[in-house]
Amino acid sequence: MSSSDIFIGETIGTAVLILLGGGVVAAVSLKNSKARGAGWLAITFGWGFAVMTAVYMTAALSGAHLNPAVTLGIAIKDESWSDVPVYLAGQLLGAMIGATLVWVAYYGQFRAHLTDREIIGDKADMPIEGAHNGGAGPVLGIFSTGPEIRVVWQNLATEIIGTAVLVLAVLTQGLNDDGKGLSTLGGLITAFVVVGIGLSLGGPTGYAINPARDLGPRIVHALLPLPNKGGSDWGYAWIPVVGPLAGGALAAGIYDLAFV
Repeated sequence: MSSSDIFIGETIGTAVLILLGGGVVAAVSLKNSKARGAGWLAITFGWGFAVMTAVYMTAALSGAHLNPAVTLGIAIKDESWSDVPVYLAGQLLGAMIGATLVWVAYYGQFRAHLTDREIIGDKADMPIEGAHNGGAGPVLGIFSTGPEIRVVWQNLATEIIGTAVLVLAVLTQGLNDDGKGLSTLGGLITAFVVVGIGLSLGGPTGYAINPARDLGPRIVHALLPLPNKGGSDWGYAWIPVVGPLAGGALAAGIYDLAFV
């Protein structure tokens, strides 16, 4: 596959992943959404279906990595690094596009939510969000992840463990014949693995397990003109980047030791 195919495939696939994944969180979270309050089960299955849709849509173009941790794991396994920058660029751009489309699709709900006094209190009188980037604002969870209890080593370990499970499943179950991306069956397996990780390991941090999935939408949250949106929690932002990359590398190491 060419560099242009990889970039286009990863951009489209990651955009669809974030549109559908972020969309289910918005649907469950925002005021005046028909799905509000549907709960964690809806979110985990929504993300699983998002993965499946994005993989089947773009596997023929790029192998549908859609995740820098997956790209890193495959690169370590194959000892091939030449296409890694193209994968990463497409994934980050796609994640930002997908997050922006979630905002477009739920524009009215975002404004209703962020001007409701019951949700944000006295800040409802503010026409434009405060520009601070401190703790998480009231809708940051739609764009990126955050811990329920902020314990750095635990939060980092949770992301490493969850991503290692995901990438090891991809390396052992999901790759196509040339080993460069997900197969048809692998896309389905990976979708169910993502659901399983969300149900079992998503409670502490929201299971980023994908650096682009967290960083791209967090950047979009910081840039969007949302009223009263609060901070983007940049102090936490390194954990859902470093943790998944470490988990991807760990999975590749386990694969080389145990399966080769």
